[in-house]
Amino acid sequence: MSTVIAVIAGFLSGLIGSMGFGGGGVLIIYLTVFADTPQIKAQGINLMFFIPCAFLSVIIYTLKKQIKYREILPVIIGGICGAIPAGFILQYIQTQYLSKIFAVFLISAGILSILKTKKGK
Repeated sequence: MSTVIAVIAGFLSGLIGSMGFGGGGVLIIYLTVFADTPQIKAQGINLMFFIPCAFLSVIIYTLKKQIKYREILPVIIGGICGAIPAGFILQYIQTQYLSKIFAVFLISAGILSILKTKKGK
């Protein structure tokens, strides 16, 4: 039964992530809460899971001519410049603190999203 749930969580995470809605949050929550995976390992699994999903999404959106590469180049560069030092810093943060930081990040992102939606209406 747990294998079926893992497949469903992986499928939903890939589907949601491919649409740009943060599927990694779904996968990390599943891995840490339901599969009892340590936070740092769950984040590593999420990164490995993201690569093929992102690659497929880029191909699909490129074929649909929905990606403006000149506009996203600064985001790509910024992401790489942030990911490299973050990878080194994460080695020194204990899992218990990392879980709390991630929870605060998810809650903050949700609140900001709700506030932006209400402000737009």
